[in-house]
Amino acid sequence: MALGAATAAVVALAIGLVPAEAGRGDVLEFFRTPSGNIGCAYARFEGEPASLRCDIGSGLVPLPPRPAGCDLDWGFGYTMGVRGPARVLCAGDTARDPRAPVVAYGETWRRGGFACRSRTVWLIYRNASGRGFQLSRERSRTL
Repeated sequence: MALGAATAAVVALAIGLVPAEAGRGDVLEFFRTPSGNIGCAYARFEGEPASLRCDIGSGLVPLPPRPAGCDLDWGFGYTMGVRGPARVLCAGDTARDPRAPVVAYGETWRRGGFACRSRTVWLIYRNASGRGFQLSRERSRTL
């Protein structure tokens, strides 16, 4: 079930994904794996480049070093823009929403230059420049 626009804006403000003055053309879309261990948020806000963030409840394996300047939590997800490399996420919130629509195993989610392939043992996320990341309980890595 998709979140209504007002609910999505409130949730996104609460978890720090939406600028305070969100415009009418802004997009915030959450999705998750069938297990619920991985949750993602696609965001495209007026005047800002699109981004994709994915969090894994079981944590990144192996645990990466803390990102420079990170005073919040890390080691639970990656973020990336439409172009360029993915990076370890530093945040005090989560993109894992148990009410988000499920991307079934075997399906591919696509939006705004991103593609996420869902499989039973891993998920691979790529952007328009072919960069991205892989998430699973056993191993996580940037591509």
